[in-house]
This record gives sequence, structure tokens and C-alpha cells, in this order.
Amino acid sequence: MSLERLPAPLREVAEHLARLPGLGPKSALRAALALLKLPREQAEAVGRSILTLRERLCLCSTCASLAESDPCPICSDATRNREQLCVVSEWDSLLVLEEMGLYRGLYLVLGGLLSPLDGVGPQALEFGLLRRRLAEGGVRELILALGSTLEAESTASHIKNLVAQAHPDVRVSRLAQGIPMGAEVKFMDRETLRQSLMHRQAV
Repeated sequence: MSLERLPAPLREVAEHLARLPGLGPKSALRAALALLKLPREQAEAVGRSILTLRERLCLCSTCASLAESDPCPICSDATRNREQLCVVSEWDSLLVLEEMGLYRGLYLVLGGLLSPLDGVGPQALEFGLLRRRLAEGGVRELILALGSTLEAESTASHIKNLVAQAHPDVRVSRLAQGIPMGAEVKFMDRETLRQSLMHRQAV
């Protein structure tokens, strides 16, 4: 669907929304029209909340997760097990693991998975931060919670090689089988995740 014939203000909003993941031109136009129908006060509140989102949230310099403070509450928590570092691809996977209340170690958010066909190479992810965390010492186990897609397997292999070369004393494990091939951590139910985390395997 072309947005060219829309009035300029509506087209501009719809084009911005269409750039968001999961929104095509049609759904972006529907969202823009829904915003247009809101009372002025509500529309202004939506605009302010978007600006506030940008202003108040930051990436934690320790784990690269979204937070209102740096370091984030998890990295600042002295009761967490600092010998365990769980590597996830995105922030929402961290949230799912945290909701279980089972894991009490620290995290590192890669910001995606290796995908050469999509132009996502090692330089686009937080491997530099991972190297820094390992170099600081204290980490005894690196838990890979990346899912079981081809991209996740490629990323896990890259991390395993990185650790083997520079930190052979660090144990590398992954979530146990139970997460089906082609699935992502953020879509798993709690019990599957719990079993996978409890019975993680060395890689």
C-alpha cells in the first residue's frame, strides 16, 4: 500500500510508524489514524511518553540492558552471584528469565545474534563488552541463553571459541534441551525455561 496520497502530516506519522518492526504500511496507517482520533490531551501524552522514553532510559554500561540508571539494578545488586554470567540476545529474553526468579547471576545482552546474510557481524554486537567482563575476572561460568535457531548456534559457536582462546578456565554452558529447534528464549513458557536453565549443558 502506498502512503503517497495521504495528507502530508498523516503520511509523515504513518511513514515513521512503518519503520518499526512488525508494522507494514497498512498497520502503520491504522495506528496513525487511531492516534488522530485520540483527544488532544491523550495524543500529547503519547508524544511526551515517547520523548520521556528516550530521555530516561539508557543502556547499562555493565550488561547492555535497558535501564533507568547506570549501572542497572541487577548489576548493582550485591546479592547476585557474580561468578555466573548469562548471555542473552535481547533485553526481552532477560526479562523472561528474571520473571522466573530462579537465576540469581548476572547478565550480558548481546543486542542481537550473528547473521551475516542480514549484515549482522561480530562488530555489531556486544562482544567487546563480553571480552571486558571476562577480562575483569570473577566469572566462572558463562551461560548461553540464546535459543536454538541457526543464528543462535552460530553466535554460541563464536562465543565458545572466544572463551576457549582467552579464558579456558571459564566453563561455558547452554540451556538444556527442551527448547525446540527454531525457537527463541523470549517465546518459551516458564516451565520449559526453568527445566532448561536447571539442566543446562556444557558446550
